[in-house]
Amino acid sequence: MNRLFLLEDDIGLIDGLKYALKKNGFEMEVARTVKEARRRLAKGPAFDLLLLDVTLPDGTGFTVCEEVRASGDTVPIIFLTASDEETSVIRGLDSGADDYITKPFKLGELCSRIRAQLRRSAMAKSSDSSLLISGPVKVDQLAGKVYLNGELLELTGAEYRLLSLMLRHPGQTLTRDAIFDELWDGNGNYVDDNTLSVYIRRLRGKIESDPSNPEYIITVRGMGYRWEEKI
Repeated sequence: MNRLFLLEDDIGLIDGLKYALKKNGFEMEVARTVKEARRRLAKGPAFDLLLLDVTLPDGTGFTVCEEVRASGDTVPIIFLTASDEETSVIRGLDSGADDYITKPFKLGELCSRIRAQLRRSAMAKSSDSSLLISGPVKVDQLAGKVYLNGELLELTGAEYRLLSLMLRHPGQTLTRDAIFDELWDGNGNYVDDNTLSVYIRRLRGKIESDPSNPEYIITVRGMGYRWEEKI
C-alpha cells in the first residue's frame, strides 16, 4: 500500500480525502502547518508521494517543496491549487513539483494523477542499467542519476523523465503530444503547453550554459522540442 503525505489545513477536505483515498488503497498521514510538515518529513520513514496545499497558516507549500528538493529527494509532489491561482501553478512547478490539480477536483482525477506519478517513480527506480550520454550530460538509468560535466545534477522526477526521453531520441523532434503521452501516461488533457514550457525552462536553466540561447534543448516552433546531439 502506497503511503501518501498530505499538507492541508482545511478540515473538511482532510476528512474527505482520508476516507476516499483509504478506500482507493492508499495510506495517508496529514500535517496542517509547515512546521508540522517539516518535523514529520524529517523524521521518516519516507513517503511515496506528497500532496501539498499552497496556503498554510504559517507559510506555503512552496517552501516545503523547495526544501524537499534541496535535500535531493525526488519523491513525486503534487500541488493542490485554487482554480484562480494561475501564478501558483507556475510557482509550484518552479519549486520542483511534478504536477498540480486545481480545487475543486474530482476524486477520480486525483487518484489517476497520483497513480500516474507513482508509476513513473517506480519505472525510474527499476529502469535498466544502460547509460544515456550526450555532450556534457550523462544519465545513469540504473541509479536514476544525472551528471553534468561529471558533477551530480539535481533534477525533479519530471525533469529527469523529460531529459531521459529527449536523450533516448537525440536529433528527433518530439511533439508536445508525444511528450505528454510519455510523461503523463496519455493524460495530456491535464497538462497544458504552459506547464511543459515551465519544465523546459527549468531544465535549460540547469543544463545550458546560456539558457536564453540553448545549444541542446531546441524549440521547434509549432511542433515541439529536440535534443541537439553534439559530435
